[in-house]
Amino acid sequence: MEAVQHESPRISPQQRYAKCIEVSRRIRWDIDRDVLRGRFFDPAHKFMPDGLSQVNRLPFLDARERRLMSQIQGRTYANMFGMIERFVGAKMLEVGRDHALGDQTALEAIVRFTDEELKHQELFRRVEALAALSLPPGYRFIPQADEVAAFVLGKSTWSILALTCCVEIVTQVHYRQSMESDSSLSPLFKDIFLFHWKEESQHAIIDELEWMREDARLDDATRDVAIGDLIDLVMAIDGMMQAQAAADAHYFATMLDRALSDDEEARVHAGLVDAYRWQYIISGVDEPRFGEILSRVISERQGERLGAALAPIRRLALESEPDVLA
Repeated sequence: MEAVQHESPRISPQQRYAKCIEVSRRIRWDIDRDVLRGRFFDPAHKFMPDGLSQVNRLPFLDARERRLMSQIQGRTYANMFGMIERFVGAKMLEVGRDHALGDQTALEAIVRFTDEELKHQELFRRVEALAALSLPPGYRFIPQADEVAAFVLGKSTWSILALTCCVEIVTQVHYRQSMESDSSLSPLFKDIFLFHWKEESQHAIIDELEWMREDARLDDATRDVAIGDLIDLVMAIDGMMQAQAAADAHYFATMLDRALSDDEEARVHAGLVDAYRWQYIISGVDEPRFGEILSRVISERQGERLGAALAPIRRLALESEPDVLA
């Protein structure tokens, strides 16, 4: 694999920006030529691996129903990242201005980052169109990308970069530890997230560099405010995921050839809430690389504040202790 792996902080920031540029040039891919290649989704294949979908928590589903659950979650997964790319690209355009009359290596790295984020948005729009062709009608993605971006961009730069860094790391962990080795997944779905992972590997490094640059400007009181913003962002994501879980549970139930019992419907909904909390929140904040970066910039007291805010989400997400990266 050619994507940049986690670089040691001992390497200078300019060297790290330069390495991201080098790899970006080498691995650059085209949506049609390299990723889609004229293919369509085969309804006979899963999209999401069981460890991420947590479908094993729903033993009353048969094989076809489990596959449908995987496909619905995979469709939401692609839409979720397409939505996230909207505010990430906008924020990177903003922080890139700081380098416009200074470090041109950093500027080029961020310009490439932003260009790739725009390409990823197009990719995920194409994925949604392909999913709509292969899955039954009735699916709804609830969050509105521009509304979400406007809310996120109203928060402090520190909090946005922290969230973005976490999300970019999550995409790498999910692909490398869960998707890459699962031969039962749709080959097209795997390729989409393989190519996405390749470029996100550089993005995570740039996120970290810009986050650390922003952190150096803050005093402890200002950082406290930024941590409050980060908590607000995480809670907003949780709210969106709860709404999407409800929509996906309803869509799933209406697509089955049988009626679920009230208890089964409730368990499907709860399973989706927990799976989405794991996918988009807990698997990120628990990732050691993100934790190491975060620990460099916050105090023990601030860490306890974050931990307390996450506790209700964490408790629900890990309630059944699934083998999340199987």
